[in-house]
Amino acid sequence: MDMKGTQKRATIYFNPNVHRALRLKAAEMDRSISDLVNEAVNLSLAEDEEDLAAFEERKSERNLAFEKVLKDLKKRGTI
Repeated sequence: MDMKGTQKRATIYFNPNVHRALRLKAAEMDRSISDLVNEAVNLSLAEDEEDLAAFEERKSERNLAFEKVLKDLKKRGTI
């Protein structure tokens, strides 16, 4: 679906090696760098949303202190 009329433009600076890899991947896949970056950002935002949903789901669980968990793992011989 072509949404160019509704999209916003932004300037992004990439490490030269990353930019080269993006150009090559885009050419190999016959897609634009913008398409690849948009897809990657959308996937990242979807993962964030899933994480936030998981945090919300588990907010009533009691917290465990990291030190306590480490001591328990050591006591059980796991570490």
